[in-house]
Amino acid sequence: MRKSPNSENSSNKIFSFSKDKSFTEVKARVRYSETDRMGVAHNRNYFEWFEIGRTEFCRQKNIPYKEIEKQGYYLVVVESFCQYKKPLGYDDPFLIRVSLEKISSKKVVFVYELVTEKEKKKIASGYTVHFVTNAQAKVCSLPAEILMKLKA
Repeated sequence: MRKSPNSENSSNKIFSFSKDKSFTEVKARVRYSETDRMGVAHNRNYFEWFEIGRTEFCRQKNIPYKEIEKQGYYLVVVESFCQYKKPLGYDDPFLIRVSLEKISSKKVVFVYELVTEKEKKKIASGYTVHFVTNAQAKVCSLPAEILMKLKA
């Protein structure tokens, strides 16, 4: 497997949420439009579900992503990875779990896990790596106030 320059070998790691790891959890359900002709959720949706979880993570940390952008900062996805374990079908309920794996003033790494709602069986896991940029797409640093809220 090729080593990732952005994630410091994150792609060699399979993420798993332990009971002591803090995470945000969001309930979701597979919509008809998210499935293919066989009734299985299309793989592109997993990254959208990761985004839903990431947005809720920021909201629960009292720094909604909308507010981060309002202050002139953007968390640009520079790398994403998903390992699929179990297919989801139309109308299947599931949970999106999100945690902060690593954060610095210029880089943020979120990890994700999708699990079945009742049994908590792993459906998929992955990560996204984000660089902090300004409105001109230049890498910059997040202010201490935003960093502290995300870490809280």
